[in-house]
Amino acid sequence: MTRSKQPDVIGTVGQTSSHLADLTLERVTRRGFVLTTVALGTAAVSESAAWGAEAKVEPVPIIDSHIHLFDGSRPQGAPYVGPGGSSPTISLPADYRKLAVPLGITGAIKVEASPWVEDNLWALQVMQSDDMMLGLVGNLRPEKPDFPELLVRHAKNPLYRGIRHGNLWGYDLTKMVSDDAFMKGMRLLSDLDLSLDIANPTVPLLEAVVQLNHSVPDLRIIIDHLPGLEPTADTLAAYDNVLKVLHSRKNVFVKLSAVIHRIAGKVVKDLEVHRPRLDRLIDVFGDDRIIFGSDWPNSDGVASLDEVVGIVKEYFADKPREVQEKYFWKNSVTAYKWKAKKDR
Repeated sequence: MTRSKQPDVIGTVGQTSSHLADLTLERVTRRGFVLTTVALGTAAVSESAAWGAEAKVEPVPIIDSHIHLFDGSRPQGAPYVGPGGSSPTISLPADYRKLAVPLGITGAIKVEASPWVEDNLWALQVMQSDDMMLGLVGNLRPEKPDFPELLVRHAKNPLYRGIRHGNLWGYDLTKMVSDDAFMKGMRLLSDLDLSLDIANPTVPLLEAVVQLNHSVPDLRIIIDHLPGLEPTADTLAAYDNVLKVLHSRKNVFVKLSAVIHRIAGKVVKDLEVHRPRLDRLIDVFGDDRIIFGSDWPNSDGVASLDEVVGIVKEYFADKPREVQEKYFWKNSVTAYKWKAKKDR
C-alpha cells in the first residue's frame, strides 16, 4: 500500500506557570511548521508532563480515536446513553475535554453511538465548533438505496471520516459481505477515501473482515477493541488462523482499545494479564497498524479514563518513541486521514 505522507505532530500541553494551558498540534512538514492552537483553559498537566519527564523531551501527544458523544436529554432522547449506572445521559465535547486534556490527549475522533441517520448531522454540528474534535465515524446503511446520496452529502464535511458496521444495532457483517448492494456501498466508501470501523469483534466477524478486504482491498478497515476479544477453546484455532491472514492485510488496522475488560465476569486492570495479548497483536499488525482509542464514556463501565490511558502508557513506556508516536497518534492519521481544523 502506498501511504500518504504524514505530518509530524507534537503536542505542547500547558506551562508550569498559572497561565492558561494551551494545546498546540504542530503539523511538521519537511519545509516547516503549521500550528493549530486549541485553547484549553486552565488544566492540570502533571500526568502528561511526567509521561515525557525522564527523557526531558516533549511528551508524546495522544489522539483518542474512539470516543462517543450523545445527548439523552433531547426531546427524542438517544439510542445509547452510556454504560448503565456509570455515566450521565449526556456526553459532549466539553465533558470529554475536562477529563482528556490533563492526560495529554490533544484530539479525538467521535465514533457513532446511534443508528439514526439524523444523528450523523447532529454529531457534525456538535463537533464543528470544538477544535479538539478531529473526525466523525458515522452510521449509514451501505445496503440501502439512499446510501450513495447520504454518504456523498455527509462526506462533503471534512470531519466525516467514515462509517461503522459490525456487531451492533442488529447489523451482521458476516451476511452483508455476500450482499451485492452492501458491497457496492463498500466500494463507494473506498472510492471516497473513507474508512470502515468494525465494532465488537468475534472470530466470525474477523473472518468477514478478511473476505471484505479481499473484495475491496483499498478500503481502510479499522477493527475496534480487539484486545477485548477472549477466544474460547472452541474458537481458538479459528482465531489463530484469522490473525495469521490479517498479518498480511496492510489496509486492516486494529485499535488496541478495551485493554481493560471483563474476563470471566471480572474486570481485570492488571497489565501483566493483558500484556501477552498486546504483544501478540503488535506482532500480527506491526507498529504501523495499531491505534489508540479509549472508548469513553462506554469505558466507564470498567475503568476511569485515566486508568484506560494509564495502562497503555505503561505498556508502551519501554518502547522506542517512534513506536509510541505511531500508536498514540501517527497511525490514526494514516487510517482516518484526519486534519487539524486549520488545514481542512
